[in-house]
Amino acid sequence: MVADRAAASMPAMADEAASTDGARTGRSYRVEALAKGLRLLSYFSAERPALAVKELVDISGIPMPTVFRLVATLEEERYLERTVDGKVRPGTGVLALGFAALQGLDVVQTSAAIMRELAATTGETVNLGVLYHDQVLFVARLPRTNTILAADIRVGSTVPAVFSSIGKVILAHMSDAELTARIDDRSFEGTWGPRAVRTLDDLRAQLAAARRDGYLVQRDEAIPGLSSIAAPIRQAGGSVAAALNVAVPSAEYGSRQLVDRLLPPLLAASREISRRMGGPAL
Repeated sequence: MVADRAAASMPAMADEAASTDGARTGRSYRVEALAKGLRLLSYFSAERPALAVKELVDISGIPMPTVFRLVATLEEERYLERTVDGKVRPGTGVLALGFAALQGLDVVQTSAAIMRELAATTGETVNLGVLYHDQVLFVARLPRTNTILAADIRVGSTVPAVFSSIGKVILAHMSDAELTARIDDRSFEGTWGPRAVRTLDDLRAQLAAARRDGYLVQRDEAIPGLSSIAAPIRQAGGSVAAALNVAVPSAEYGSRQLVDRLLPPLLAASREISRRMGGPAL
């Protein structure tokens, strides 16, 4: 009987030991090589579409032999490809994976028909974006057919949130702690439109107006000659999950026209998407 009791207690002891062992090891399931490979992929952006291996070493701080092996592996798996000048850029594997992930987002699936209706009603470009670190990631886009403005922006493109009406609408509904954790001086770097905001204090004034009005208008900030008007999309619980904008050539719309002609259908669309996402009716 003593032996039976001892045998019966062994599974429980084993479970307890495994649990204790797991708590002790903590991050033991982390695969460092995989983490480094993913980190290399994260350094590519609209501003840095291709990088030399030496540049990846400098940016990442990972030793050259390790970067060389990681790049070779990522090339074999089609997540990186070589350019004619010997640099590397994201390959078809990344594009296929990223596009599949974007198309699978609830907000993209929920908004698709509403975005088509908004584009048909306004005759203008309609964009849907989410926040990715301090960038706006475009997850859906319906471009106006007869304009070349913003032709290089497509699904999967990123733009600094501080220069995007979509980004500012999302940032406007963050706490001050969340805002300062995401946005710093580096967020304002780069060459953008002539009216681009350049300081956190100026950005805060725009965010306050977006919170107060429930939408945001900007002109010639992200791209010279491009204006837009954006509204938030809320999910269950009321938090802002994404934002929708209508983008137009600045020469064709004054600020008053943007509000008078485009705000009513934009707000109707953002509210309907929010409703379908489980957000509150505003």
